[in-house]
Amino acid sequence: MSDIEKEASQNEEKTAQTEQTEQEEQTAEKTAGTAEEVPSEDNNAEEQVSETAALEEKIKALEDAAAADKDKYLRLLAEYDNFRKRSIQEKFNASADATAKAAVEVISVIDNFERAMAAECSDENYKKGVEMIYGQFIDVIKKLGVEEIEAEGKPFDPNLHNAVTQVEDENFGENTVSQVYQKGYKLGDKVIRHAMVVVANP
Repeated sequence: MSDIEKEASQNEEKTAQTEQTEQEEQTAEKTAGTAEEVPSEDNNAEEQVSETAALEEKIKALEDAAAADKDKYLRLLAEYDNFRKRSIQEKFNASADATAKAAVEVISVIDNFERAMAAECSDENYKKGVEMIYGQFIDVIKKLGVEEIEAEGKPFDPNLHNAVTQVEDENFGENTVSQVYQKGYKLGDKVIRHAMVVVANP
């Protein structure tokens, strides 16, 4: 074998050895890189615990916010319901007060008609006319919901009756209304005018 051939053979061997060495180094680097990239089981467990804790905190924060919003909503709903009830009651009271004021004016006219009917009158037609008008006024206050307070022969009730005098009368029981000077009226449960009465045997 000539020197040239020997030299070529040696160069080929060196090249082959160099390539083999490079391949081994690359393989070693890849193996090392893979080993670095693969996390250990302990690291995985810690990360999962951390993520779970973070999620639980977020869930609790959302639950607290939802509870606070619900509480605000319920309070607002209760306030609105109270406002609605107050408004209805105020409207009802305003209507009742207006009706009571109108009824009192009509009642004063009825009082005058009752005095006129109690007076002596020789003209029967005139008397019947007065009674008819009186009846119409009575119908008006009844339609308004106003009714007369029962008094004569009833036990005296300071919530309904206004005692102007007291008498001793064996024809009546104890603390009983024996006479009515002026009729009383009420609208529902509200007294719009107390009955002026005489109380027997107080």
